[in-house]
Parts: sequence; structure tokens; C-alpha cells
Amino acid sequence: MVHIFDLIFACIIGVLCGAVTGLIPGIHVNTVGAFTFASSSTILAFLSPEFLGVFLISMSISHALLEFIPSMFLGVPEEGTVLSVLPGHLLMLEGRGKEAIRLVALGGFGAIMVTILLLPLFALILPPLYGFMKPYIWIILVVVVIYMFIRLNRDLSSVAWSVVIFLFSGIMGWLMLNSPISSGVSLLCMFTGLFGVSTLLYSLSESSTVPPQNPDHSLIVDNNILRGIFAGGIAGSILGFLPGMGPAQGSLIAQEISGGGDTGENKDSFLVAMSGVNVSDALFSLIAIYLIGNPRSGIAVYVDKIIDVFNYEHLILYIFVSITAVSLALILCLKLGDMVGEYIQQLDYSRLSWLVIIFMSSIVMIFTLMEHANLWFVLLVYATSVALGLLPHYLGINKSNLMGVLVVPAIVIYVGIGL
Repeated sequence: MVHIFDLIFACIIGVLCGAVTGLIPGIHVNTVGAFTFASSSTILAFLSPEFLGVFLISMSISHALLEFIPSMFLGVPEEGTVLSVLPGHLLMLEGRGKEAIRLVALGGFGAIMVTILLLPLFALILPPLYGFMKPYIWIILVVVVIYMFIRLNRDLSSVAWSVVIFLFSGIMGWLMLNSPISSGVSLLCMFTGLFGVSTLLYSLSESSTVPPQNPDHSLIVDNNILRGIFAGGIAGSILGFLPGMGPAQGSLIAQEISGGGDTGENKDSFLVAMSGVNVSDALFSLIAIYLIGNPRSGIAVYVDKIIDVFNYEHLILYIFVSITAVSLALILCLKLGDMVGEYIQQLDYSRLSWLVIIFMSSIVMIFTLMEHANLWFVLLVYATSVALGLLPHYLGINKSNLMGVLVVPAIVIYVGIGL
């Protein structure tokens, strides 16, 4: 019998570990999850499988929320936060850093609540659709992408440029993900160039400085914010359930449901939705074990293997753990985010940007060398990613078009299945 205080302790430790992995660029939650799983045979001699499961899900949820802090303030993206870089950056440059942190915290917390409240409906509808929809996912993706081209662009020229950038980033993504280089190094290289370093370089070219951050946030929870919360919860659940759906596709769906763009007047709603997608996905990828017997994330795979039989009691336990973890992570996000916002004002933004560029470029090279990949080839792709990432800034188009880097490979894979 597992003692309740042991589970609470596991939850707290998981949230703290997730905060560390979320705040340090280049460290992915799956890395810690893999290490924990590799050591599980030894750990399980002292701790219960439920203890490890609670630790892993708490860490996953905390990481999903806290990783938005370096994404927004430093422009350092991961797969789940790439589209948040620009709106988060813009809010910071408007002196609304505190507000941005609260939008992210609200989006993550609210989306998990939405996911839990809609779980009975999902349990009825989604399992019968699971097998049926798999051959048609590529059609859904194509329709969503075409609709986004039309909706997010003001004229034919913008549509044309959006298509070009989407396809070029998609070709690069397909080539890299089908190369001998590991997917971890490939994604790190491409995301850092497309969304991180390119954003920082553009900020430097515009002589951006961090203005005084408003000590009193003016966050108003209006219909747009509520729409963003629901968009994040629904899109996160969809991508945590359907095969072939990841943060790229979930972000496109959430962007449409929320009615926001990454640079438009609804960027607040967009940021809320992005946070919601990330955190809701962390929970629903675990719920998918119970609904369809198929874990939909690295952490969920480890939990599934550690827990011999994932039953209804485990589902209820992990739902309550998720509520506790996201509540604790919300407090950490607010406190740490405010600290970073206050501290970053005291720094030379140009110097800090260059330091982050150098740091992330070094991380790309270090991981490349550790994986024994071709360094010159990776650097060429990295430079190409930076160049592609700069184009939307100068062309005045939506930077989410660069998510072709993941959407195009997914479409190619599922076209093969569909045909």
C-alpha cells in the first residue's frame, strides 16, 4: 500500500526537477525520464511503481509550464514552445513581462482543468475514432495548413511567401529527420536556428533593449483569454491522442481555435493557447494509455512500462497528481518568471543576446560531437535554419509558417499510410 505522503513527496520532487529541466536550455524532460527508467530496476527495490509514476508525470507537467520562461525572455525554444518565442518576446519588449508570465501560467493551469472536465466526453468519442482517423490524418493536416495560409495572410504576395517558407522549412525538416543524425540533434539544431537565434539576431538588428517592466500587470481575463484556454486544452488533448500529431500540428489547431496570431492583436490569447497545448499534452499523452492502451510521449512510455497494469485507479491518481503538480508549477512559474523579468532589466540586452546566441550555438555543437554526427553538415543546416528564421521578420509574414519543419515530414509519412 502506497502512503499518501510518499506520493505528495514524489509530486514535489517531480515538480522541482521539472522546473530545473524547464529553465535550463538544452535539457529535455525525456532525458531525465530516460535516466530514471534506466535506473528503475534499482529504484523499485526501495520505491513503489506508483511513486516513480507520480514523479515522472509531475516532472513532465512542471517542465511543460516552466520551459516558457527561457523561451520568452531569452528566445531559446524547444519543440513545445517555438511559436511562443515571438509573442512572448514582444510582450517583454512592451514592458509586459509580468503579464506574459501570468498568461502562460493561466494557460497551462486552465488547459489542464479543461482537459479533465472534458475527459468523460473524450472517453466516449475518441477511442472509436482512433483507428478510423489514422489513414486520413494527412488530409486533416493539409486542410489545416491551407486554411492557415489563407487566414493569416493579408494578400496574395504574403500567401506566396508563406507557402515558399513553409515548403523550404519542410524540405529541410524531412531531410534532417531522415538523415543518420539523431532526431534530438536534428530538432535542436533546426529549432535553435529557426526560432531562437534568428529572433535574437533580428532583435539585435533593430537595436532592441529591454524596457522597464511594468511592476503592476494589467491582466484581464476576457473572452479572448478564455478562448485561448479552451483552445489549448482541446488542441493539447487532440495531439496527445491522435497518431502523428505533435506540438507543430497542435499549435496550428490551437492558433485557429483561439483566433490569435503570433504577432497580431490577439497575441495574448495565442500565448495562453500555446501554454495550454504544451501542458495539456503532457497529461493527455498519459491518459491515452488508459483510453487506447497507447502512450503518446516519452514520459508516458516510461510510466506505462513501470506500471504493470494501468487501470482506472491509476488514471484517477494521476489526474489528481496533475492538478497538484500544475498548481505547484504555477506558483513556481509566477515567482521565478517575475525574478527573471526583474533581473533581465539590469543586464545589457545586446550583450545578453550575444551570450545566449553563443551558448545555444555551443550546445548545438556539443550535442553534435557527443552523437558523433557530421559537425560541418550540422553547422550548414544550422546556418540555413537561421537564414530561414530571419525571412518572416523581414517579409512581414507569420513565423508559424516555419513549423513546416515538422508538419511536412508528418504529411509525407501519413500520405504513404493513406495510399
